[in-house]
Amino acid sequence: MKFIAIIPARYASTRFPGKPLADMGGKPMIQRVYEQVKKAVEDVWVATDDSRIFETVESFGGKAVMTSPDHKSGTDRIQEAYAKIGGGFDVIINVQGDEPFIQPGQIEALKNCFDSKEVELATLVKPFKKEDGFDVLFNPNSPKVVINKMDEAIYFSRSIVPYIRDVHHTEWPGRHTFYKHIGMYAYRSDILNEITGLPQSSLEKAESLEQLRWIENGYRIRVGYTDVETIGIDTPEDMEKALAFLHNRG
Repeated sequence: MKFIAIIPARYASTRFPGKPLADMGGKPMIQRVYEQVKKAVEDVWVATDDSRIFETVESFGGKAVMTSPDHKSGTDRIQEAYAKIGGGFDVIINVQGDEPFIQPGQIEALKNCFDSKEVELATLVKPFKKEDGFDVLFNPNSPKVVINKMDEAIYFSRSIVPYIRDVHHTEWPGRHTFYKHIGMYAYRSDILNEITGLPQSSLEKAESLEQLRWIENGYRIRVGYTDVETIGIDTPEDMEKALAFLHNRG
């Protein structure tokens, strides 16, 4: 099984312009993401729409490919990048460019989903802990995943699902295992071509979650599990927290 990892990285961001190039302890964030992914996947590329990011990646010895600035999703950018790279891989892994603390073990968990030839798509989830509390669970920027007995995602939502009937909502974290979506995906190469040709679906538009398009069109998403918390960086305030974490980690 041949794996390739592609990291989509845009310069333009409403909440944090230039985010991939933000300094993290002497390295741009995109370099820290790249180096973490490289520990688990031999072939790693950055897919970007900005020459500054492209040049930065090449300057630290990484591989980059230019893509269109008009893509509506990271998956669309991944598909164009993969076509330009030239193919030849069984599975493409999509690692978000704002996850500098992604762990090799998490990527391995995603890769292991493809031990079965039936798996088309895969993603990663992490159980919410009781001590996280209701406010963390309620956060709409942390999508929840409902999983069936075959370890497949059957729904993603920014709302809390399932609803726990006859129990006060503050007690929900202790009454059910809820799963947080970790925004990493992997696709078989033929499936990637198929899903990027699909029009936006009604559920996707409602929740602003592209993976709902795949489910709504009948694709099956295998789930890998992790207990490691990731620190996604969406705002300058998130970066301050990430820098503190980096400093404390030594």
